[in-house]
Amino acid sequence: MAPEIPSSWTLCASSFNWTPEIIAARQTAQDIVTGIADSVVGTIELEPGLVWRSFPSPQDAEVDGLRDSLAATGGSISIVGASLDDFTSSTGRRSLRERLDFLVPQIHAAHRVGARGIRLPIGQAGTELLTLAQPLLHELDLVLYEEIQGQQTPGSPAVEPALDAIAWLADDHVRVLVDVSMLMPALPVTYLEELRRGGVPEDLMGRLESDWRDPATLDAVTALLRAGGVPPRIHTLFMNLLIRFGRSDAADLQGILPLVGAFHLKFWDLDDDGGRVTQPLRDLGILLGRNGFTGTLTSEWGGHEWLQDDPTEMTRRHLALAEMALAQTSVVERVETPVSG
Repeated sequence: MAPEIPSSWTLCASSFNWTPEIIAARQTAQDIVTGIADSVVGTIELEPGLVWRSFPSPQDAEVDGLRDSLAATGGSISIVGASLDDFTSSTGRRSLRERLDFLVPQIHAAHRVGARGIRLPIGQAGTELLTLAQPLLHELDLVLYEEIQGQQTPGSPAVEPALDAIAWLADDHVRVLVDVSMLMPALPVTYLEELRRGGVPEDLMGRLESDWRDPATLDAVTALLRAGGVPPRIHTLFMNLLIRFGRSDAADLQGILPLVGAFHLKFWDLDDDGGRVTQPLRDLGILLGRNGFTGTLTSEWGGHEWLQDDPTEMTRRHLALAEMALAQTSVVERVETPVSG
C-alpha cells in the first residue's frame, strides 16, 4: 500500500496556476475555478483579484456565485489572497483606520465564500493593524496568514520583526504561510533555458547552473544588473533571481514552525533533474512529520511566466509528485520519531 500524507495535511491548488486561462477569458473565472474543484483537487486557494471584478471590495453577488458554484461540486476555498494598498496616491498614505477599512471587506468576503483564512505578505500589516483586525478574525473564525517566500529568510531584517510580532500576539488566528520558493537547491531547467536564449552571458550561466546557492553567484547576478548587462527583453524574468528564488534549507524553518499553519508548494516546471522539485519537498516532509504540522499545502505554479504548458495537467502532475515525496518522508519520520509520554 502506497504511503499517504497525514490526515491533518490538506493538499490544495492555487487559482494562480490558471492565470493565463483566466486572462484569456475563454471561460468565466468562476467557471475555471469551479472546474479546478471538479476535476483537479477539491480545495482551492483563491486569488480574488483574478476572479472577482469588484475586488478589493468584493460584492456579495460575486462572492455568493462562486460559493454556490463550488458547493455544487463539493469544492471549497482554503485561503483567500488579500490586498493591502497602503497608498491613496503617489504621496498620500492611508491612516491606520483607513488601512483597516480597506482590509475589512476582504475579510468579510473570505468568510462569506467559506474560506478558512486570508493571506498577506509578511510584515505588511504591522502589529497595530493585526491587533485591530483580531476581534473580527475571532468573530468570523478566520486565520490571517502572513507569507514568507523567495529570498526572504526567518532572519531577514524585514521578516524577523514581523515573525516576532506574530509570536508576541500568540493568537492561532494570526499565523505564517511559508512558500517553498525559499528552498531551491537549484534553478528550474526551463528558466535557465530562457535566460540563455535571452542572452545572459555564459560565465554567469555557468554559475547559475552549478552554484545557485553560492553567495558569490548572487553577487554576480547583482553586478550584471548594476552594469546594465541584462538584455531588456528578459529584465523582468531576470529579477526572479533576486526576489522569487530562494537559497535556504528546510532546517532553517525549524525555529518558526510553531507559528506556521500553511505552505505554498511553489513549482516552476516539473524537470526534477538532481531533485530540483522533489528534494525540498522530501526535506519538508521530514520536518513536518517530526513536528506534528497541521494545515494546508498548496500547489502553486509560477512557471507560466515563461511556459505555455496546460495548467490543469501541470497541477495534476505536481500534486501527485508532491504527495508522493511528502508522504514517503513524513511516514518515515513519524515511524522513527518516538512519541513522548
